[in-house]
Amino acid sequence: MKKFFLLIAIATVSFNCFAQTKTKPVYDAALAKKLGADKYGMKKYVMAFLKEGPNRLQDSAARMQLQMAHLKNISKLANEGKLVVAGPFLDDQPIKGIFIFNVETIEEAKTLTETDPAIKAGSLIMELHPFYCSAALMEVVKIHHTLESANFSD
Repeated sequence: MKKFFLLIAIATVSFNCFAQTKTKPVYDAALAKKLGADKYGMKKYVMAFLKEGPNRLQDSAARMQLQMAHLKNISKLANEGKLVVAGPFLDDQPIKGIFIFNVETIEEAKTLTETDPAIKAGSLIMELHPFYCSAALMEVVKIHHTLESANFSD
């Protein structure tokens, strides 16, 4: 009899664990509208690949100053809701990082890239591509601010 109850308990726990992984989350129409999601929970963005530009600074102090200005611009664009993801690649390759802009057109993204001091200096160039991804990316900046103890705009 103990084996029977043990078997029932294991089956119940297993079923509950399996059922939880198969349960569809509740659709939040208000959040979907706020984030600009289509019926699939997706939206249009523009992705930028940041590549080495023709004017790579040799002076380390000037390079650091330009990098800090670049990072402050990233913070500004993120706080304005125009940039939802930004980050460097950690290997030494010609593609240095990515941006994902919260805009629908290449032209809008190009205008935003032109605000970047590293682009203006020719240290970086950006290759822009239309991108279709989860509208949940729109929440990244808000969540990120709850995780950072310091930021680049200070």
